[in-house]
Amino acid sequence: MRNNVIGLKLGLVISGLFLIVLLVLGTAVDRMFSSFYYANMEKETEELASHFTMMAESSMAESSGAGMGGMMETFADFSGVSLFNVNREGQLTMHSGMDMMMSPVLPFVHSQQLDRIFSGQKVRFLYDDEDGGRYFVSGQPVEAEGKVVSALYLVSSAESVMESLQGVRHLLILSGIGAFLLALGSTWIVAQFLSRPLLQMQQATRKIAAGELATRVHIKSGDEIGALAGAINDLASDLQRYRDTRQEFFANISHELRTPITYLEGYANVVKEGMFADEEERDRYLDIIHGEARRIQHLVDDLFDLAKMEEGRIQLSPEWIDLGELAEQAVQKVGLKASEKGLELTFRSEGQPKPVYTDGARMEQIVLNLLENGIRYSEQGKVSLSLFFQEEAVRLEVTDTGIGIPEDELPLIFERFYRVEKSRSRSLGGTGLGLAIVYNLVQVLGGTISVTSKQGEGTSFILEFNRIAELGLQEDV
Repeated sequence: MRNNVIGLKLGLVISGLFLIVLLVLGTAVDRMFSSFYYANMEKETEELASHFTMMAESSMAESSGAGMGGMMETFADFSGVSLFNVNREGQLTMHSGMDMMMSPVLPFVHSQQLDRIFSGQKVRFLYDDEDGGRYFVSGQPVEAEGKVVSALYLVSSAESVMESLQGVRHLLILSGIGAFLLALGSTWIVAQFLSRPLLQMQQATRKIAAGELATRVHIKSGDEIGALAGAINDLASDLQRYRDTRQEFFANISHELRTPITYLEGYANVVKEGMFADEEERDRYLDIIHGEARRIQHLVDDLFDLAKMEEGRIQLSPEWIDLGELAEQAVQKVGLKASEKGLELTFRSEGQPKPVYTDGARMEQIVLNLLENGIRYSEQGKVSLSLFFQEEAVRLEVTDTGIGIPEDELPLIFERFYRVEKSRSRSLGGTGLGLAIVYNLVQVLGGTISVTSKQGEGTSFILEFNRIAELGLQEDV
């Protein structure tokens, strides 16, 4: 993908870390091999020096120094080392090999070393000559009759060790370069793999921001990236639902206002122009104007209440109320509407009545809306309100024998302006906001609401409230 900046950054970071690890690891391996080779070479040099020292001491004890000296030189040449025998004054008394060091005073011999050797100690060290050569030097005391009579220096070239180390270093460098190139390729693949979902989400969010709310991120993983992709999809779904709801809301508002405004304009013009036969006809037109005005006012009030509830700005006046009395009065208020449609309206209460701490006006609004909804959508049969008192809660059930609600539409009935019978919405009346107001009021009062329905048989709304809601105080009775 183009402009994969995050992949580039991720690749650079991983490559940089890998390069640092390779450098540290290579340095550690080089030090390890160097120490190993030098330790082994120093040990071999010291052991060989001890062997030659024993030979020198044996030759002195047998008084065959000349013969033994020749043998030592032969062994030294065979072993590829150089021998130097030095007296207490630092003067060279015997040597083999290394013609460049045939001066009377050896450059690697110092008085402090001689003092240590003639005190019976051994010395060993690395010596670098002027030509850049490096040598292992081991100095040991040569004793005769219990006294140190000379110092024997064995000098071994470190050229073989340096060549071995150089080979190891070349191998390490080649291996490091190969490993880095392999890591670079792997890092690029991993960076592309890790960054691709992020780029997909970036592109998706840009499309969502541009208004393409149907965009979705197709990432299926159980990690944080998958969770983020799911959150973006949820956000897109919510925004799409919000946009669709807003458009539907404005369309519904326009639809709900168009008819009454048309009536108001038409009948007002009729009255204004005096196009009526008599006073009775004029009063009928005025009644229509008044009814449509009240209908608009009712719609505006419902919208205003719903907006306040959704924004959490609704004010409550909680008090101890007799819910049984409130429910009975609500049934009486809608009794006329039920009798006009020939419906049986019933009310029953079970359990020991107890006061409920809640907002009485809002609770009455809930009950009235549900009863009026049942009456509106029932052509025959009955509408019933049941009240069940429990120890710490109260349950209300509003049941009707109306047209019912299709099962696939049950989750939608609490949305604004939703109607089950859309084709009959005008004849059945209502603003389509009643159940939305009920749902929000139930939430505000700390209750729960559920609905069961069967198409053609009726609907039942079930509400449950605590007797002492969270908005109230502790019971003092």
